[in-house]
Amino acid sequence: MDLTLATRDVDGKTIVAVGGEIDVYTAPKLRDKITELVAAGTYDLVVDMEAVEFLDSTGLGVLVGGLKKVRAHDGSLHLVCTQDRLLKIFRITGLAKVFMIHDSADAALAAS
Repeated sequence: MDLTLATRDVDGKTIVAVGGEIDVYTAPKLRDKITELVAAGTYDLVVDMEAVEFLDSTGLGVLVGGLKKVRAHDGSLHLVCTQDRLLKIFRITGLAKVFMIHDSADAALAAS
């Protein structure tokens, strides 16, 4: 399974829609996209994970790294995730307390 990435700008924030599996093989693609956006001056990101089917520790590491990158510029990284199996990963790792997780892109945009 491959990783798909699509970005769109909404009210000065960038939504990164992620699809497929975020694992040791595909996570660098997501990391590169976040790095590219931050380098271009985009510091308020919403990562929409509604189409993500699998997430491993490498993927979590990329999300944490992305959060650190945007926070270094006083930015924000919000997640959109409603899938129980993914939310459980965030709860077990304690990252549910680190990330702002929303049930829709609209909610994430309103909060950021």
